[in-house]
Amino acid sequence: MQATASHARVNSRKLDVVAIGDAIVDVIAPCDDEFLEEHGLRKGVMQLLDMPAAEALYEAMGAARQTSGGSAANTMAGIAALGGESAFVGQVADDQFGAVFTHDLRALGVRFDTPALSGGDPTGRCLILVTPDAQRTMNTCPGASHKLAVDALDEELVRSASITFLEGYLWGPEAPRETMLHAARIARDAGRTIAFTLSESLCIPGRRQGVMGMIDAGLVDILFGNEDEVVLLASSANLDEAVAGLSRKVSTLIVTQGAAGAIGLEGEARVAVPAVPVADVVDTTGAGDLFAAGFLAARCRGRRLEQCLETGTQAAAEVISQFGARPGADLGQRVAP
Repeated sequence: MQATASHARVNSRKLDVVAIGDAIVDVIAPCDDEFLEEHGLRKGVMQLLDMPAAEALYEAMGAARQTSGGSAANTMAGIAALGGESAFVGQVADDQFGAVFTHDLRALGVRFDTPALSGGDPTGRCLILVTPDAQRTMNTCPGASHKLAVDALDEELVRSASITFLEGYLWGPEAPRETMLHAARIARDAGRTIAFTLSESLCIPGRRQGVMGMIDAGLVDILFGNEDEVVLLASSANLDEAVAGLSRKVSTLIVTQGAAGAIGLEGEARVAVPAVPVADVVDTTGAGDLFAAGFLAARCRGRRLEQCLETGTQAAAEVISQFGARPGADLGQRVAP
């Protein structure tokens, strides 16, 4: 197992966290359970769509709000809102959605310099349907985001960041997978910390061997996942068995448990924290993304494991109290890393 890089902020580094992930524009609309049934959608489950299917579903949706999204990009927006220095690497196309994504991310204070692609696939989009119980059903058409290539990666940007954060959604396609592996090797050679988020249970079948290969090669220091994801990744019968196995392979293992909070394992320490109570859960979109933002922002400030977990749960509670996956600019006034 590779040693984790220093948790303290180092003045010579330009960034706290740089992330590589899907560049996606979220199209969010409320709906009822009947709409999901009519269109054959499983509530709370993410599915991948091709462009014709995405266009058909978009036409059927009610009034929607568009905002740039993507799991790792949401996390970087959260870190910026918490006062951290963050950057994002992801592929958009030279189109209207690409312009929306670029504007939104930069407006939140996140560095985003990946050149847009001309021609070919359009910018990716995620059609998010939110039912009255605040569950979100995600329908993703990745588009140009899965065309991210190694030559789009700014190697000095990776070397300048204390933490390189990699998104599991992007692990499947060969080009972005190679880009993430290249970034991980650069970060490792520079003595930086590498974090990986499993993203979604749907992403693990068929990809488990590759992800475990990366972990076994010592290219993951901090691993984020929810209960289902870590059990699938470890190919275990239950959570305890999965946690026991994975915690021996990474320096820090973080398991989110929804309303039950989160647990973290680091060396001999095992810490559990409860979820922050939320009076009115509006939309669970982005809960895991903002949990990671809170955790990483606190880690970059040298906080202890328990404090990092607590900041993560606070940030997650804030985002599920609103509609959409991006935090408000005043998040740092309510949550202190």
